[in-house]
Amino acid sequence: MTKAELIDAVTSKLDMRKKDVAPVVDGVFTEIQNALAKGDKCTFVGFGVFEVRERAAREGRNPQDPSKVVLIPAKKVPVFRPGKELKEKVLGAGGKK
Repeated sequence: MTKAELIDAVTSKLDMRKKDVAPVVDGVFTEIQNALAKGDKCTFVGFGVFEVRERAAREGRNPQDPSKVVLIPAKKVPVFRPGKELKEKVLGAGGKK
């Protein structure tokens, strides 16, 4: 689903106009991005958690020349952990694939 498809879905579900829904969807994404940029967590009960994690520095290898070692620096990455309700919805009623 793209952002435009999300806007269309919300528009039809709430019987609203696209020009009213689009700024709300944009605002939600912007606020999630701002919170993660500050290092905060975004928790949506039943849906999941967006957070930032630190990846440690490590050594990597050049696949074309495995004898060459490359240092990969530490960095921060955004991560999403699905909530219980989302997992159940995706996996189905049985809870397993």
